[in-house]
Amino acid sequence: MAEAHYYSALIEKVAASRDREAFAELFDHFAPRIKGYLMQQGADAATAEEVAQDAMVILWRKAELFDSAKSSASTWLFRIARNRRIDLLRRQRTAELDPEEPALQPSAPEDVDTTLDAGLREERVRLALQQLPDTQREVVRQAFFLGLSHSEIAEATGLPLGTVKSRIRLAFARLRELLEADAAVDID
Repeated sequence: MAEAHYYSALIEKVAASRDREAFAELFDHFAPRIKGYLMQQGADAATAEEVAQDAMVILWRKAELFDSAKSSASTWLFRIARNRRIDLLRRQRTAELDPEEPALQPSAPEDVDTTLDAGLREERVRLALQQLPDTQREVVRQAFFLGLSHSEIAEATGLPLGTVKSRIRLAFARLRELLEADAAVDID
């Protein structure tokens, strides 16, 4: 932990006074690590070197944006490097796009019957969800509308993991019953 504070203090020196020695120390420590990280993520050596240097230039120019209360020096720098690599990949992909590529052409409009069926199905699910007990509806909402894992739901709600899983299982069983009963009414 002391090491993290040390590098944060160096960034703060760079921000306050453009301290070249502090920057050199940060560069010597982080540039090779960032390059290695990028190569592990699939970048070739030249690209990894370029992106690592870009990240360090951003450190020099924008050190005042670093907030040690929000992240460590390494987290901040690696995030910058990751974002720079993503930007580089996007630029490369954009340059390589063929406007005649079938995947880039607009799709045919959906069949009206299909759209109506999907809308009806969504409304039935929405109504069935409203019939669930609040405790079950909430875990289903967190799992499927917020995309949380069962563990994340347990952590967020303070419920035991087994309780979260049970509530989701019970909710699905109840939803199945409600939707099957609704479908049976339509058939009659």
